[in-house]
Amino acid sequence: MRVTATEAKNRFGSLCAQAKREPVFVEKAGQLDSVILSAEQYQALQAGHDKASRASRKKAFEAEFGDWIAAQNARVEAHGIPGADLRPW
Repeated sequence: MRVTATEAKNRFGSLCAQAKREPVFVEKAGQLDSVILSAEQYQALQAGHDKASRASRKKAFEAEFGDWIAAQNARVEAHGIPGADLRPW
């Protein structure tokens, strides 16, 4: 649904109800300006964004520290985990 900013201002309550069914696009001076979403739709968008953000941070971390990670893994493979042969007190 598309409405003007004036309509959005004058009919805000009914547009909030409409937003529970579908996004409401608000135009200002003939250009898309804002979108009214239900809280559920917004939370779903945030969850997707957070997941993508975590994946991109993981990729960046692995790109920056990949050599170090590989060296540590090789060291553990060659020598085992330090202290693993000690008995717990």
